[in-house]
Amino acid sequence: MTSPQSSASLLSVHWADELLQLLPERALWWPGARVLFVADLHLGKAATYRALGQPVPGGTTLENLSRLDALIARHAPQRVVFLGDFLHAAQARTVLATVEDWRARHAGVAMTLVRGNHDSRAGDPPDTLDIDVVDEPFLLGPFACCHHPQSHATHFVLAGHLHPACRLYGRGHDSMRLPCFVSDAQQAVLPAFGEFTGGLVMAPAPGRRFYAVGGSTVWALPVAD
Repeated sequence: MTSPQSSASLLSVHWADELLQLLPERALWWPGARVLFVADLHLGKAATYRALGQPVPGGTTLENLSRLDALIARHAPQRVVFLGDFLHAAQARTVLATVEDWRARHAGVAMTLVRGNHDSRAGDPPDTLDIDVVDEPFLLGPFACCHHPQSHATHFVLAGHLHPACRLYGRGHDSMRLPCFVSDAQQAVLPAFGEFTGGLVMAPAPGRRFYAVGGSTVWALPVAD
């Protein structure tokens, strides 16, 4: 069930009988427990492509971390939960010195990484980052924190992995693809937080809700007939 928007930017929803806020920065805020959820950061993805000889621009890691800085400053979370794919690949470990500097700025915030498929290839973050690394599902209150979308017998699943997107159509033949949050009866999938990550347009399904992210706003799309 969706409640009215509490500001011009974020959108409040009730999942598992808890109030959560869908943030235009493509993250999820649980104010009752002061937990920030972030999916698919993919730090070092551009560095990985450059290591493979692809001429892609730099700066995405600093941009991603700067956006996290702003969210942590605004919400003062007690914990940040990364729903998988913290680092993109083994080659991405070249950005770890930058990440360690970032982590030092937030030493008082607990952080947990739920391993994703890219984490399996990149390896766990070093101990110096002070990030608890766990396998899915990581149970936190009424939520099963996962990387891969899945069902859970007792908990509402929060997941990533799919980098969900939706497509909006204009009156002519024009269309626009936007990142989005997607919820089903007992599961929600977060958009990818990281820049340079792409997205998968997800198909409508019975009971499925889409929450588009555009600019500084999140809004609920009409339910398909």
